Amino acid sequence: MQTQRISDNQEGPMAVTQLPAVSNLTEQQQRGWNCVWCAAPLGKDLGVDLGEQRVTPTTGAAYSWFPRECVDANECAGRRAAR
Repeated sequence: MQTQRISDNQEGPMAVTQLPAVSNLTEQQQRGWNCVWCAAPLGKDLGVDLGEQRVTPTTGAAYSWFPRECVDANECAGRRAAR
């Protein structure tokens, strides 16, 4: 299941970015301990909260996950490209 987030774009209207499938993320990324994009560790009160996301799998109970991303998008993109 895919979820979406809406982010501010300084150059114009709001941009919608597709979050990665929760099934492809580590527990640390699902819990917001690591960046959802580059997997870098995010300390307490660091990172951008992307809000609670609800997942309803085809089997089993629905659950929430709590993605966060790096504050610096350029550094994040560099780490992601290096993976």
